[in-house]
Amino acid sequence: MNNMPNSSSELTKLTLKAAVDGLKAKTFSSTELTNAFIGAIETANPALNAYVELTFDKAREQAAASDAKLAKGEGGALEGAPLGIKDLYCTAGVRTTACSGILENFVPTYESTVTQNLWDQGAVMLGKLNMDEFAMGSSNETSKWGSVVNPWKSRGSNAPLTPGGSSGGSASAVAADLCLAATASDTGGSIRQPAAFTGTVGIKPTYGRCSRYGMVAFASSLDQAGPITKTVEDAAIMLQVMCSHDVKDSTSLDLAIPDFSSFLGKSVKGLRVGIPDEYRLDGIPAEIDALWEQGIAWLKDAGAEIVRISLPHTKYALPCYYIIAPAEASSNLARYDGMRYGHRAEGVTSLTDTYEMSRSEGFGKEVKRRIMIGTYVLSAGFYDAYYVKALKVRRRIAEDFTKAFETCDVILTPATPSSAFELGDAAKAADPVAMYLNDVFTVTTNLAGLPGLSVPAGLDSQGLPLGLQVIGKALDEGTVLNIASVLEKAAGFTTKPGRWW
Repeated sequence: MNNMPNSSSELTKLTLKAAVDGLKAKTFSSTELTNAFIGAIETANPALNAYVELTFDKAREQAAASDAKLAKGEGGALEGAPLGIKDLYCTAGVRTTACSGILENFVPTYESTVTQNLWDQGAVMLGKLNMDEFAMGSSNETSKWGSVVNPWKSRGSNAPLTPGGSSGGSASAVAADLCLAATASDTGGSIRQPAAFTGTVGIKPTYGRCSRYGMVAFASSLDQAGPITKTVEDAAIMLQVMCSHDVKDSTSLDLAIPDFSSFLGKSVKGLRVGIPDEYRLDGIPAEIDALWEQGIAWLKDAGAEIVRISLPHTKYALPCYYIIAPAEASSNLARYDGMRYGHRAEGVTSLTDTYEMSRSEGFGKEVKRRIMIGTYVLSAGFYDAYYVKALKVRRRIAEDFTKAFETCDVILTPATPSSAFELGDAAKAADPVAMYLNDVFTVTTNLAGLPGLSVPAGLDSQGLPLGLQVIGKALDEGTVLNIASVLEKAAGFTTKPGRWW
């Protein structure tokens, strides 16, 4: 009992692994830990806007139940560990809005499979985390509940920065110690880009590793659940619990889940690391390039072999993604029509008016833009010219990776083309394409269904975190985590944002 952290702020700084170990050792209780996080959220959330729904009463109940189990030496892998849940995951009896006005008062009667897995292993829910509306965005500015603020600040500036999107609430909460870890989701980089912007770890597993049942759909062939955590080890622990086969999701893989933690700390001697020529883009800040070179040097020092590879269709990935994702979104979001649940317009006189007004009032600008794009590319005259062509390009992108993996085991790239930018960035607000370019390094893995991870590896000249991305073969999250743990150790990234809230 003597090595117990002596204050609640020290409890919130713990990694998930240290917290779970401390709970099992009875160094502190889940109730103490949960109350420490509740205090931290009450202090920070008015400034950061990371949580949109607080479930403190539920958290205290779950913590008390966990303490009773832990007292008997029982409990699951996450027994008593307080987590944040992205507002995309349906939680029974707790409002779930995907941060959209159209779902403003939606309270699900069922639980998503991923969150059920977490509760089954004893996790505690602190609340629902802010996100871009329907996960559409790269800066967390499209949320009905307002922008999330990054806990990091540029050196010498007080301007609020984006935490990235769409999992901005998850990234901000983990970086600011407002939960031990958080669930997130990644359709084109929505786990990895926010992780890179906030100095946290984010992994998107192979498509189908995690069930999508009970996750509000954006683009069904691209969406995948994953965690944002403080360390690579924590990412392995969270992923272990989140992944499962699920008969309720036809795309869920019926395969055994390996012990992800067992891959950490293995030698990378002889592992071949691919460096794609096509990711050396014009106009990328020199610091991003320098960090990439540093990452290559770290892996070489650890005994890995560096291999130059080509992913020739990379330049078509963004246009391909921004045809397929909106097409699937326009189809998925057709169900929000003001009939069965969600927002319904008042004072309308016809069925058509009900549909049109409910959707017009309920959806935000970016979501409407993507629905319109999606409807356009799926329309009779343009289906072959755009959608079918994009599917063919997607196949080519997947083939590029298959060919590259004949000569390498993992691929190393930057995670993002910049560090966190200011909220309300005028250039990005005026030009959606400028915003979409944030996903330039991440969308390819979603199109190919591969695992990808962002690990914090350094700071830029403004004192803001930068991440490196590790991409693996399908179902080879273990090697991705192992390489990331080597980079994490070499980088020794322990900087935390200064507390200004």
